[in-house]
Amino acid sequence: MAANQGERTRRRLSTGERREQLLAVGARLFSENPYDDVWIEQVAEIAGVSRGLLYHYFPTKRDFFAAVVERESARMLRMTAAAPGVPLREQLTTGLDTFLSYVAEHAHGFRVFHRADAAGDQAVRKVYRQSLAAQERQILAALAADPEFGSVPQERPDLEVAVRGWLAFTTAVCLEWLRGAELSREQVRDLCARALLGVLER
Repeated sequence: MAANQGERTRRRLSTGERREQLLAVGARLFSENPYDDVWIEQVAEIAGVSRGLLYHYFPTKRDFFAAVVERESARMLRMTAAAPGVPLREQLTTGLDTFLSYVAEHAHGFRVFHRADAAGDQAVRKVYRQSLAAQERQILAALAADPEFGSVPQERPDLEVAVRGWLAFTTAVCLEWLRGAELSREQVRDLCARALLGVLER
């Protein structure tokens, strides 16, 4: 009897734990469904909380989506973080494989994220700019640590702009791929890798 009662008793989550739970539910729903098909009531029901509590953490659905994107962007940065001592060319292939797998699994979220940024949504645009800057820093740091390309940042003051342009190119290629471009994942990966290496090579 006591055991059953204990099983029914849920541990009260801290503020941070509850927020993480809600974002995890949101990440799954936004990855599986178009933005307009995700309802706050559905998120609250799956998480086992009231709609009012969800709005306490996130005042609007757009704020909730922006927070989900921020969480997922940080997760992607961790997944594609540079590995010390591994050549950039090898890391680029591995990192793009990871990124493209993520894009394919989160196609709806990836599309709406970039659509909202293009439309000027301020909540999403702020997250987008932060994510872009973090990706730039990560790539530049990997370049600086690589024996083959380590001297490039000092010799090429335009490199930061070039890397930013490459990120925009990669995004555009991924969006076309999701629209049904007749390219395999390996072809998309190789296309994006060649584009960055072409910028770096003399």
